[in-house]
Amino acid sequence: MTTQRGLGALLPILALWRGYAGWLLAGLLASLLTVAAGLALATAAGGMALRPVTGIEAVGLAALLFLPGVVRGLGAARVVFRYGERMLTHAATFRVLAGLRVWLFRGLARQSSGGLGFMRSGDALGRVVGDVEALDGLYLRIIVPGVAAVLLLPVLVGTLAPGHAGAALLVGGLFLLSAVVLPWVAARLTLDAGGRLAETSAGLRSAALDAIDGIREVRAYGAEGRMLAAVQAREAALFQAQRQVSRRASWAQAAAFACGQAALLVVLLSPGVAPGAMVAGLFLTLAAFEVVGGMPRAGALAGYAAAAASRITAAATGASAGDPSDPAPLPSGTSLRFEGIGFRWRPDRPAVMDGLTLDVPAGSRVAILGPSGSGKSTLAALALKVAAPQAGRVLLGGVDVARLRAEDVRSRIAWLSQDTHLFSDTVRANLRLARDNATDAELWAALDRAGIADTVRGFPDGLESWIGEGGLQVSGGQGRRLALARALLSQAPILILDEPATGLDFATERAFLLTLNDVAAGRTVILIVHRLIGVERLDRIFRLSAGHAVAAAA
Repeated sequence: MTTQRGLGALLPILALWRGYAGWLLAGLLASLLTVAAGLALATAAGGMALRPVTGIEAVGLAALLFLPGVVRGLGAARVVFRYGERMLTHAATFRVLAGLRVWLFRGLARQSSGGLGFMRSGDALGRVVGDVEALDGLYLRIIVPGVAAVLLLPVLVGTLAPGHAGAALLVGGLFLLSAVVLPWVAARLTLDAGGRLAETSAGLRSAALDAIDGIREVRAYGAEGRMLAAVQAREAALFQAQRQVSRRASWAQAAAFACGQAALLVVLLSPGVAPGAMVAGLFLTLAAFEVVGGMPRAGALAGYAAAAASRITAAATGASAGDPSDPAPLPSGTSLRFEGIGFRWRPDRPAVMDGLTLDVPAGSRVAILGPSGSGKSTLAALALKVAAPQAGRVLLGGVDVARLRAEDVRSRIAWLSQDTHLFSDTVRANLRLARDNATDAELWAALDRAGIADTVRGFPDGLESWIGEGGLQVSGGQGRRLALARALLSQAPILILDEPATGLDFATERAFLLTLNDVAAGRTVILIVHRLIGVERLDRIFRLSAGHAVAAAA
């Protein structure tokens, strides 16, 4: 999907709503019934108000509209339809926004490598929360009243035309100005301001999250004032963007109000219109402009929604290694081969790999060394089909992973990274991330193999013990062993260990690697580290340099 700019950015979002067409149409129908009941009630009220003054009685079918029972029925029907409209339109909105968040999350997960890549966590949060919420008025405030406006225009003009055709056309023109032209102009005028509003909102979230996540360092260095100033600067920029959007929305709303009042004057001052038609026309015009009265302001907010839609689409559809349309069956072999790999994360970034070739036979233990930025973690991303090489192939069991489904590839590879995340949940829930149907016996077996079972047995609630956000309730070594147990639980024949002992002291690191030597027996092991400490059991050692893999030892 191509990321579009301007109001066109809303089209891909609307295309995602097709799966909720039933709810959307039901809400739209309820809204149209509410409008119809309101117009009929307004017309009847006008006629009933006029009759005692003029003595004019309606005849034929029109007389039915002025019967007290019919008027009471219209009032009750409008209340019922309004309630149904609120229920259905909001239910539809909640569903499409929930579906949009799922689509966005899947897009982020599909293209992320070891985290969010070049996207900051605050920015990602802003897209998942703020940008999605910016679209909540697209259906309720623009699409629903827009369809009502299309149907109202011929009714309004057709009702007024018999009394005075010129007045009917003028009122119709003012209605079009209020329902179509002003919202469109407001949307165009707020595109730039809406884009700034989306960007500054994300910037404020990023700055606030940075300050909160690093609160210990901030206090240790006495930088509270500077961090607060950075947050306040972002907040001021956000307020400025909000003022720009609100100011333009207010002008659009004021112009729409003026159009409505002008239309009423046209009906009142039109010569030769019968009193009955004039009163009915006044009530009908008032009701029609009330339906579309909020559209200019909604149009101004459409600029913000378009900017948010563009950010959502860009985040969800970035470059990633997708599944083939006709996937090949998963091979029985578990060897890995990186063949002539050329790769860079973004076009404006330097190449990470340039013709890299590397063989990892099934059942072997391979270490890959190199400084930060040499491409060690990129190898894991390519093997897991999180990213796809721009040149060359990654072969699993002799089959190009580009021909395999990502889910199948990941069923063969377990990954333990340098910053493996422990969720704010129980020990059991954290382990079952690898295999959600694992039994308690299998969980304890994985914990035993990782050398952490006795520690967990000592917790107050065992497997049900809460380990805190990011594993705050356990030590670094314990957290790393819990992550290892999770990786072992997957039963994948290939185990990629990406700087698995980062942040541990020497004794804990040594003990952890000795555990790995024992528990990884029978699996293919790829150990990605910047140095070796001498306790690793390895068959091959490669060093990454200048985008190539050089054999360092055997």
